[in-house]
Amino acid sequence: MNIEHLTLKTLLVILGPTGVGKTELCLRVAEHFHIPIINADSRQIFREIPIGTAAPTEEQQRHVKHYFVGTHAIEDYYSASMYEEDAVSLITHLLEHDECALMSGGSMMYIDAVCNGIDDIPTIRDDIRTEMKRRYEQEGLDALVEELRQLDHEHYAIVDKKNYRRVIHALEICHQTGKTYTSFRVGERKERPFQILKIGLNREREELYQRINTRVDEMIQQGLLEEVKRMYPKRHLNALNTVGYKELFNYLNGTWTLEEAVERMKGNTRRYMRKQLTWFKRDPEIHWFHPDQYDEIIQLIEHSIN
Repeated sequence: MNIEHLTLKTLLVILGPTGVGKTELCLRVAEHFHIPIINADSRQIFREIPIGTAAPTEEQQRHVKHYFVGTHAIEDYYSASMYEEDAVSLITHLLEHDECALMSGGSMMYIDAVCNGIDDIPTIRDDIRTEMKRRYEQEGLDALVEELRQLDHEHYAIVDKKNYRRVIHALEICHQTGKTYTSFRVGERKERPFQILKIGLNREREELYQRINTRVDEMIQQGLLEEVKRMYPKRHLNALNTVGYKELFNYLNGTWTLEEAVERMKGNTRRYMRKQLTWFKRDPEIHWFHPDQYDEIIQLIEHSIN
């Protein structure tokens, strides 16, 4: 049976840049509809780093049930394609009992994985990433481009051969999987057994900047530096190659002062925020609101599910 002829239930996707206020709004929406929150932040799944990822607090999680928060250890392998499978399965199950489900986060790839489906390209293991970085430094880009020509001639024909990141990533896939990078590129939007309502949150740029700066200061007060110190022996892990940890690792190894590391963290978070907005603004399906427009957001949701 074609699902287009069925009355579909609704997945609510509340998205937006870091620091915009998604957590507070989602808690209110979840309470209003008596539903849990499905996390779509790729770093909040790791239980060891709740402060630096601004994960929901224990009190918030007692108040409203959350999925995919603190479910994995920092060493665990987890990819966007794995999240797609897990989240779609969970959403389908939840919608057997409720008229809507709520997913929220700022990880563009995770949101796209659920809404559109993604090519099943695996996340690169740390040992493969380290080895390819070593080879790039010792052998140079030309040698890697030639290897790509031999391993995946189809991708070699279209890749930007001067972009070392793209060349290396294609080779990482080849070496990790034993298959060509091309074989993973499908690019077809997947059909879902539910309709999707995307709600985007945004604020004036200067307001976002101030909120980000304030939140970084609050993270430091909450013990972020101690959290980063515990993670320092594992700093090579890809899961820790993220804003907040990279800067404070540079403080711990003596590259920067603490003040400089904190300021870099603020600047890099603001940069990431702009990257998120650029990505989201490409999607014409998103209905944009200021986080204070709670009543208007509830009206839109109720109109969608009724």
